[in-house]
Amino acid sequence: MASTTSGLTRRRGAGAGANNGEEEGGRVSSPAPRRPDDRAPETSYENTESGHKIAFDPRDISESAERSRQPKLTLMEEIILMGLKDKQGYLSFWNDNISYALRGCIVIELAFRGRISMQKDPSRRRFPLADRNIEVIDDTMTGEVLLDETLKMMKSSEKMSVNSWIDLLSGETWNLMKIGYQLKQVRERLCKGLVDKGILRTEKKNFLLFDMATHPVADGGAKEEIRKRVRNVLTSRTVVLAPSQFLPEEMEFRYLRTITMVCAAYAANVLENALTTLGHEARERAFAQVDELLAEYSQWPFARRAGGSQGVGANLSQVVNEEINKNKDKELQLEVVAACLSVFTRLDSLL
Repeated sequence: MASTTSGLTRRRGAGAGANNGEEEGGRVSSPAPRRPDDRAPETSYENTESGHKIAFDPRDISESAERSRQPKLTLMEEIILMGLKDKQGYLSFWNDNISYALRGCIVIELAFRGRISMQKDPSRRRFPLADRNIEVIDDTMTGEVLLDETLKMMKSSEKMSVNSWIDLLSGETWNLMKIGYQLKQVRERLCKGLVDKGILRTEKKNFLLFDMATHPVADGGAKEEIRKRVRNVLTSRTVVLAPSQFLPEEMEFRYLRTITMVCAAYAANVLENALTTLGHEARERAFAQVDELLAEYSQWPFARRAGGSQGVGANLSQVVNEEINKNKDKELQLEVVAACLSVFTRLDSLL
């Protein structure tokens, strides 16, 4: 089991190499050998009023039902969208944090969607959060390519810790037998997913010696909604999150998910892009607030407070507590979320 510190230290020393590895090569399939029960489901048929039969793949129905219960954008897509330059359509070349943070967001998203949880073992409490093993509790496909690719790898591999999974997905390992766990071209695949959802568009830009695909923002409303949500959490005394297609009213953990998104954006070094309309002092207070949030929600159970040191987000503890009480059976999933945030705290301190 790799420790968090060692994994992140290696990544710091070979930051450029990690980024290049992400941009090269194709999609990596699950390292585990293909099993006989991995075959595609049989085709199903439905009778119409005219007596004709219509063939369909049952996975299409399950994926459609999954999408209807989830926000339009995944956590990873929100982070990448926040980091993209609106008109130029590319991320900062100097951002070494975002690749690792995106892999953490994949693990968090799987936990929020009820696919993985901490292994139910009382002895796990002897270990730090990030060193506790996670397991797959539902292998139903989500319809999101990166999530499903990761879920298949987790299902077919040995049980490993949160920290180990984030390291492996990022390619942070000296074990050549596990190099196949690395998710490649994550940024580009996320951008292409946003193009499919109508949020971005694709253009080609010439950078002296080479052409590069860029993805300028096509739907500015989506990015502005994310910015408003971030500013709401970090500057309002009482946080009220209005329902939208990006945060449906019926969705579980609306407030906790938003707090997690803000902390992930901070770890990915893209949070400042959502705070450009604030003055210098207001931005400093916002960063102080997210420091407090990250400290409180990177432990399990979550720390309780009546409000930040500046009286910001005074109701957050109450509303998050209500969300947890409504979903007591999902505490092991939320423990995974807390573990990922604890990895983000170390990432921020090391880089």
